[in-house]
Amino acid sequence: MSKRVDLERTLKRLRLVGCLARLDELEGQEWLERLIAIEIEERTRRSLENRTRIAGLGSYKPLCDFDWVWPKKIDRPLVEELLTLHFIGEGANVVLLGPNGVGKTMLLKNIASRALQAGHPVLVRTASDLLADLARQESSVARARRLRAYVAPAILCIDEVGYLSYDARHADLLFEVVTRRYDKGKSIVLSTNKPFAEWPTVFPNAACVVTLVDRLLHRAELVVIEGDSYRLREAQERAQRRAGTRKKGRGPAPT
Repeated sequence: MSKRVDLERTLKRLRLVGCLARLDELEGQEWLERLIAIEIEERTRRSLENRTRIAGLGSYKPLCDFDWVWPKKIDRPLVEELLTLHFIGEGANVVLLGPNGVGKTMLLKNIASRALQAGHPVLVRTASDLLADLARQESSVARARRLRAYVAPAILCIDEVGYLSYDARHADLLFEVVTRRYDKGKSIVLSTNKPFAEWPTVFPNAACVVTLVDRLLHRAELVVIEGDSYRLREAQERAQRRAGTRKKGRGPAPT
């Protein structure tokens, strides 16, 4: 492809029709290349900002703050491999399994952020928000529309499965989401504090739990994290610092 044809296509894509119409006199001008670079940079920034807002990523700690030494068990090479996003092309799922406070949500959101920066559409929802949203759709048409919205993005991140229990209807709705994404080869990143053997307690009386887990794990990378709550450790350290500050503030005891 010649440089001229490439330039014409870029101007068409950016809809800089004035520059395209007068390309014969503008071609070779240094400011034109600078203008195109600025326009591409700004559109990329605005696209990322918009997709991040739609994704519902929210606040989170960057991966550089993750304390890899704290968990008693975590497969760091696997997590770093997942951050390359190769699993998206494979249509594989990612399941982060571990007790409360070991960094599952932090890892989930960092994977989501990396995918957004790579240009992928992403949705991040807690399990309770996702299921409540689907359950409150009053008609089958509205519910089908919401299901399509959860199937559409390249990655659907479902956080905190297992923290609450749900009835059979909610189980059926989650099964529908998982099945539709499974059939289309689209990835789910899910965090849970419950081993899969305990999922029947999360969805009691639901007939679909076994099949739900089977489809979720059929093409999945499982990241098992073991350890004590990092949040609890931070709270204890903060309490100790405050106690030390108060002790210093009181000064020496009177004699």
